[in-house]
Amino acid sequence: MPELPEVETVRRTLDHLIKGQTIKEVDVIYPNIVKGDLKTFKKTLQNVTIQGIERKGKFLLFDIGDKYLLSHLRMEGKYFIKPLSEPINKHEHIIFYLADGGTLRYHDVRKFGTMELKDKHDVYDTPPLSLLGKEPIEPNFEPMKLYKTLKQKKKAVKTALLDQSIISGLGNIYVDETLFCANIHPEKRTYKITKKEAHTLALCAKNVLKKAVDLGGSSIRSYTDSLGISGRFQNELKVHLKKNEPCETCNRLITKIKVNGRGTYFCKTCQKR
Repeated sequence: MPELPEVETVRRTLDHLIKGQTIKEVDVIYPNIVKGDLKTFKKTLQNVTIQGIERKGKFLLFDIGDKYLLSHLRMEGKYFIKPLSEPINKHEHIIFYLADGGTLRYHDVRKFGTMELKDKHDVYDTPPLSLLGKEPIEPNFEPMKLYKTLKQKKKAVKTALLDQSIISGLGNIYVDETLFCANIHPEKRTYKITKKEAHTLALCAKNVLKKAVDLGGSSIRSYTDSLGISGRFQNELKVHLKKNEPCETCNRLITKIKVNGRGTYFCKTCQKR
């Protein structure tokens, strides 16, 4: 699943490759990906210029003037830039025909991704973006606010950090790495988190995400960037996918458990309950 660093890599690459391009026409092969009226969606995107591509959490925001096209990749969504002459793949569900003769294609094996048009003036004040918490890499991220939010919950800290309304941008890989960095057990109850631990969590999340972004994300399992860039953060993983491998800190074998249904990797010595 693409997480924040992977989505940021896609954003940077698309911004470099198609910023300034004009969309002449859109072909929607699988309509369920589009939220809202399909005719309005296709008509609005005709003859608009892509002025840039932004990101909030795991959402891509294509700037098309007075509106944004919001795209969420979900489990396996990807973008491909291909010549017009190349046949459409069975998993390519939305085709943007560009003025230069090329195409931007949305590819999604599971068809879980979404696209919708939002007015610029209130995009951050209405769902889905208004439901997102702040990202750890944002300058105004407040560890004390994270602490107060966690103290009000009674769930496992791993589960809480995956909640995008509490903290935005952390997925399964990066939560495992953040908790290892902070020496916190993934099943520790949130109301037991101390102020010091909350500050450490915020710092670790920031450092983990920044490093992952710098390295282009993680190219593991089914997710590999489709635009010519492969992430390298998988080479920096300390615990995630390291079951029965020795911990780099204490040499104890990494353990895998399930936390609220999510595969979770941690060190029993470095992250004591």
